[in-house]
Amino acid sequence: MQQKLSLSSSILIGSMLFGMFFGAGNLIFPVHMGQEAGASVWLATAGFLITAIGLPFLGVVAIGISRSNGLFDLASRIHPTYAKLFTVLLYLTIGPAFALPRTATVSYQIGLAPYIGEAYQTMALAGFTLAFFVVALFFAMNPGKLMVYIGKLLNPLFLLFLAVLLVTALLAPMGSIAGAPVSGDYVSHAFFKGFTEGYNTMDALAALAFGIVVVRAMRELGVTEPSAIAGGIVKSGIVTVILMVVIYGFLAYVGASSVTTLTLSANGGIALAQTADYYFGSVGAVLLAVIVTLACLKTAVGLISACSETFADLFPASMSYKPYAYVFTVVSFLIGNVGLTQIITLAIPILMLLYPLTITLILLTFLSPLFHHRRAVYAWTTGFAVLAAVGDALNTLPAVLAHTATVQSILAAYGQLPFFDIGMGWVVPSIIGCIIGCVHATFSRA
Repeated sequence: MQQKLSLSSSILIGSMLFGMFFGAGNLIFPVHMGQEAGASVWLATAGFLITAIGLPFLGVVAIGISRSNGLFDLASRIHPTYAKLFTVLLYLTIGPAFALPRTATVSYQIGLAPYIGEAYQTMALAGFTLAFFVVALFFAMNPGKLMVYIGKLLNPLFLLFLAVLLVTALLAPMGSIAGAPVSGDYVSHAFFKGFTEGYNTMDALAALAFGIVVVRAMRELGVTEPSAIAGGIVKSGIVTVILMVVIYGFLAYVGASSVTTLTLSANGGIALAQTADYYFGSVGAVLLAVIVTLACLKTAVGLISACSETFADLFPASMSYKPYAYVFTVVSFLIGNVGLTQIITLAIPILMLLYPLTITLILLTFLSPLFHHRRAVYAWTTGFAVLAAVGDALNTLPAVLAHTATVQSILAAYGQLPFFDIGMGWVVPSIIGCIIGCVHATFSRA
């Protein structure tokens, strides 16, 4: 029985993990961030990397060191009822409600939409998303082969095609970053804007979902000791981190260097399409279509598998893995036909609610030995984080809802919280909740 993960196995699992993480949002958001940040791109990227790479890495490691059987098991340290609600909401968010439909709509938006007449867009989107999800479902029907499908096949192909585009843009930049204009919130607080922009990748949420997939993959390779699993996750995670840092840096650079030549785009998908066209013309469209479709397809396969497995385990009396996979795929197909811009707009408030809860859970898992794993600390910290995160979520509602009198009056009260104006009003309340929880645990032994 293998007690340590070999180097080749670490690279294979790291490739699989990267493949599941790096999908739709990971391509479009750093490019758009680079365009908006302009000359401040590296400061913004530093903040982006914390939430887009650092937290996902810690999330996967947290599953390993906690010896949990998944997100529900880990979140049960707060309360079983909370764990079930949080698990369902998180998986629906990274699954059929937002992230999974986005994998298909991004592929369509970048690969096909620019070349299809306006009158045929709706029909073309429906046809593309149908074909996309049929292929994703085919791969997801064999979850035991995910390491082969993603780690050995889809991910290497994706990296090869992406390298062609990024290296070309690096060797022949469109313009200088130093003179690139800085837009919006990046003017005054580029780092913190980049930090919250990293939420859009949804990778910290996905880390808590994919962590158990990595643990199971290592067990299949014969690594069963908890300490060896934790060590294997760290080694595999380093492979993922290195790949993502390099690619995010290149994508942000491409966005920042392009803004003086191309106009500021509505989203990163448009910016990527314009970049590919600038360097390769019509061939660039094919290249980019292949890159994006491979990126999104491998993530879609991982998400269908993770969501179906979790719901089958969480609700054993309902359905098994395969029926859930069919249901989630069909729902994702229907929501995917709403369109990319609408999906992004609707997802942001949910992410502003879930991310603080995810961040605090991950950090508490690492700090848990210091307060002897007391439930009171988890509960108080999470309770304060929930109350504050509601304000951050309300502050990012679509304008038609955010500008109502009721929401504005609530936001006026939340506006008193430190850092609320930069989308991080949850930080100080969470720290206060943690302190109260430690005091409570000390005196009540809870």
